[in-house]
Amino acid sequence: MQIDFHHGVTYVVARLAGFEHQTASIIAYCAQYVDDATNAGLIRFDNGALFSRMSSAHKMLDYRNFKELANHRVWIPFHFLPGNGEKKAEENLTGSFIDKLICRPNSYIAQDMVNECIRRRDSIYGLHRLGITMHVYVDTWAHQGFAGVNHRVNEAKKLVDEYGNPDRSLMDRLKNYCVSEALPLGHGAVLSHPDKPYLRWGYTNGRGEKITRDNPKDFLEAAEHMCKAMQRYIAGNPDADVPGLPESDRDTIASMLKNLTVNKSHFRHKEWLQAIAQGKFSFGKEYVTYIPKGKNSWKYQALGTEEYIDRENEIFSYHTTFLASDWKLFHDALQAHHFYIIHELLPMYGICVA
Repeated sequence: MQIDFHHGVTYVVARLAGFEHQTASIIAYCAQYVDDATNAGLIRFDNGALFSRMSSAHKMLDYRNFKELANHRVWIPFHFLPGNGEKKAEENLTGSFIDKLICRPNSYIAQDMVNECIRRRDSIYGLHRLGITMHVYVDTWAHQGFAGVNHRVNEAKKLVDEYGNPDRSLMDRLKNYCVSEALPLGHGAVLSHPDKPYLRWGYTNGRGEKITRDNPKDFLEAAEHMCKAMQRYIAGNPDADVPGLPESDRDTIASMLKNLTVNKSHFRHKEWLQAIAQGKFSFGKEYVTYIPKGKNSWKYQALGTEEYIDRENEIFSYHTTFLASDWKLFHDALQAHHFYIIHELLPMYGICVA
């Protein structure tokens, strides 16, 4: 999914779930910042203090940078959560290891991830972790059928549009990519098709299976489940019986997912922010922004830098407000999420990844 969903829709759903403007803004910022946190390594301060942060995305998420992507350990915990063949932890999966890694919507692994986030909601970075968790959770709908490793299961052929006709536009774009080397990683073989909310399309995967995708339907289902997850977070009970999206708001979300068909995600994102500002949802009018890097961003507020890429051995001025800054809390939550997924949750399902 792209910024229109990860930020715009996440904010809307958070408000509809019961969060106030300020907390919903934190959740939505974190959900999108997962795609924008591209720097890793030590932060060095002028008083001698150090802070270690990790990245959750590769620069530009560009599938043409295959060697860098293959070495970047972000795809499984943050973008392609394994689905374990839609089996529970105690159920044996008959099949190869790759079958366990393929992402599936609302898998038992995904549900366990959400439940753990709810159980940890009282931590100082609880809201920030919720935003990160919601990013990974809804991506299980967008990235279903693909795995966050380089494998032929991710190959895609005979790409078609919603009418079953060959998708010439996508095939022409693929000519500019190193098909034989890069595209079996994640959903590289279909570029950004899985992430665009308005598309209906299809393809034949690396196993010769014909796959039909209805993104508007899948994205609406993701929004519904995200709302329920947030309502359970508010209740502090992973098993709470919650209502989900109000019907009228659900209809508005469905309409926007289907009808905002501009190819560029930042234009669709702008439409979502305008709809929020115009009061098209039941929570009323709100002014929402998202600044990932540069002046007035969370990073700027925490470190005083307007740079998008940090220089090696750069020294930042330390301020006492740093420890409670949203940027720092996001990175704390990022590491907590990563550790839980890799070292606790996936091993419960017999999955061992770097």
